[in-house]
Amino acid sequence: MQEQNKYSVGEFSEKTGISIRTLHYYDEIGLLQPEKHPSSGHRIYTHQDILTLQKIISLKFLGYSLNEIIHLMHEPRFTVDLNETLTFHFQALEKEKERIDQSMAAIKRVIRLLEEEGEVDSTILFSLIHGMQTENIQKEWMEQHQLSDVMEGLSKKTEEEKVTLDQTFIQLAKEVKQLYGKPAEDPEVQEMIQTYLEASLEFLGEDLIQTLADLNVAELEPDIEELENISPSPFTEAEQSWLNAAMEYYMKHQDFKWNFWGDEKPRS
Repeated sequence: MQEQNKYSVGEFSEKTGISIRTLHYYDEIGLLQPEKHPSSGHRIYTHQDILTLQKIISLKFLGYSLNEIIHLMHEPRFTVDLNETLTFHFQALEKEKERIDQSMAAIKRVIRLLEEEGEVDSTILFSLIHGMQTENIQKEWMEQHQLSDVMEGLSKKTEEEKVTLDQTFIQLAKEVKQLYGKPAEDPEVQEMIQTYLEASLEFLGEDLIQTLADLNVAELEPDIEELENISPSPFTEAEQSWLNAAMEYYMKHQDFKWNFWGDEKPRS
């Protein structure tokens, strides 16, 4: 066609880079309605339609939905009143960026784990991913309970440190499956508990350990279950009970204390 700056839907699609299917949809919802040929009914696009499409693309770029764009297209001019919706969309995009950044960090962490471990039990891996996914919820919980110092300390941990702790947890999970059912006092069981606790305390570090030691755990205890529910255990109920009993035995018989080197040692 292309007579006097007029285009068929195919020509208009090629010129603008917008698919024919999308152009048809925009026509159906009243967003971009070209002229129609009086006899054939075929769509005829003009240069004005190109300008209209530019407005649509610009508003989509700013984050507006198609329904919102339909209403905005009828505005002859914009004033400072538009700032309210622009601010809303900016905040929405910030949240989406934060979600994408978090997902990218989690993907890198999982890639690193699989490269180094070779194979990870699916239940354990999904438990770790769920923990990464809910990190923001855990931060909100800490803020609500005035644990900003703890949150700040954890936020400073490097990806290398996080991966190392993940590997420690994966090893714990493997050993729980292997040793489950043995008595809590079994040397292998106690060695498993000691290795995991020492690695966890090393991850926390001196400053964070001191901060945690200063907390009034009794006041937090009623709400700790809420935090645990955010990232449920990957173990069966029986395995978790057995693991808890093994840890309680270790703590009771080692009578360990927190020290400033990020690990635990028996009191003399």
